[in-house]
Amino acid sequence: MSSTGSRAFVGGRSAHGRVEPSFADTAAVPSQPLALLWFQRLTAGIVVGDVAAIVLSLAIASLVRFGAPAHWTAHAIGYAAAAVATAGVWLIALWAVKSRARRIIGQGLTEYQRVTNATLVAFGCVAIVCYVGQIEFARGYVAAAMPLGWALLLLNRLIWRRLLMALRHDGRALTGAMVVGSPEEVDRTVEELHRNFAAGYRPVAISLTQPMSEAPMNVRERLSHLPRVPLERVVAATKGSRTRALMIAGDLPGGRDQIKSLGWALENSKTELILVSRLTDVAGPRIHLRPVAGLPMVHVQLPQYSGFAHSLKRIFDVVATAAGLIVLAPALAVIAVLIRTRDGGPALFRQERVGVGGTTFTMYKFRSMVVDAEAQLARLESLSDGNGVLFKMRDDPRVTPVGRFLRRFSLDELPQLWNVLRGDMSLVGPRPPLPSEVREYAGHETRRLLSKPGLTGLWQVSGRSDLSWEESVRIDLYYVENWSFTGDLILILRTVIQMFKHDGAY
Repeated sequence: MSSTGSRAFVGGRSAHGRVEPSFADTAAVPSQPLALLWFQRLTAGIVVGDVAAIVLSLAIASLVRFGAPAHWTAHAIGYAAAAVATAGVWLIALWAVKSRARRIIGQGLTEYQRVTNATLVAFGCVAIVCYVGQIEFARGYVAAAMPLGWALLLLNRLIWRRLLMALRHDGRALTGAMVVGSPEEVDRTVEELHRNFAAGYRPVAISLTQPMSEAPMNVRERLSHLPRVPLERVVAATKGSRTRALMIAGDLPGGRDQIKSLGWALENSKTELILVSRLTDVAGPRIHLRPVAGLPMVHVQLPQYSGFAHSLKRIFDVVATAAGLIVLAPALAVIAVLIRTRDGGPALFRQERVGVGGTTFTMYKFRSMVVDAEAQLARLESLSDGNGVLFKMRDDPRVTPVGRFLRRFSLDELPQLWNVLRGDMSLVGPRPPLPSEVREYAGHETRRLLSKPGLTGLWQVSGRSDLSWEESVRIDLYYVENWSFTGDLILILRTVIQMFKHDGAY
């Protein structure tokens, strides 16, 4: 990077009147690309994938409903024309809900939720048009096209997300950001952006509202590699370097008025102004801005653990679980026979777990260990690969060959469908804890018990046994406080994919 025309701010005074050590000015901020080519290419790829997913789902629905095109009647040809219109409405719905917005691509469930909402909206529009226009539309056609198209759309987004994560892991496809705030707040934000590269931002410069000399030594060391810009030169440095994001971490000396001034100064630029919120682990749909004149208010919707949405969740649990038990009955019987044939022991393993509200229940799993596994636990505890609370071993000698296969594909969990049908558990929820774990809970950790434990959940698709105890708690609490029905559907789909990845399954 050329330093031609650079200026140094030497011996300047801070907002507190103290003399600050020398630091680089605007020319030291790395120049950012004129255009985010990676995002343009990513969006184009997603659009092509969306079109392919929709066309494929409608084509398969037509084949299922009417057979090969060579045998189509005039009625079937009319459906082909309707399919083209449906595809158009579907693509418009995906665009209308902003399912390809840069702020949601690559992290969290919002992108998947918008794809789900767009699918429901598209077929809702088709149903309304058919009803108003008295057009006959076969329910079987819709029943085949809608879920298949939804699954293929989510698969398309998942594939592109994996590619994007691979790029970001290598330091590519990231948006440059300047972070403004006190040294501690800037350090916290910078460290989080480095740790969570999936967020998609790379710190390229900082601007401090307090003297760096007052910050702890470890903070000064971590921030020493980033160019520092005077607060009064932030806008000029952002525009001059084409930095796409200006992050405000904590309070500014001028308060809300200074933030407002920064927003005005950045108008008509390609820079987004981001306020780093202290509302950690609160999902976007729970945050609402109420623009009251002179007093804009941010509302945080409090979690609800009863009502219509949870009744719908229970109905879905019962219907899906009953259907699953019927379909999987032959496979369950074969697994049970294999386990009993191995050593003559029981096919099922029963264990006491803690459910919603601290109540206990008996959880069922296929037995994957030797019959006296519990008796052998004491001599193996010192060899645990777990997170300090849970005992886990990657090569546990107690696991049988059949059990190792079952664990590899999470098939040992299938008997918990009976727990779901009984109401002890839900299909999706926090991991069901042991009574010994619950006795170790302190403070906020008990909030995990506000929701029914799940057969699957965020823990199961986020690393499972590879997670630390703190990460496990944080993930479960995030689910409990930000649950949504569409989020559950997406987690079920992610679980099916995770079964073939085996991450953290041992």
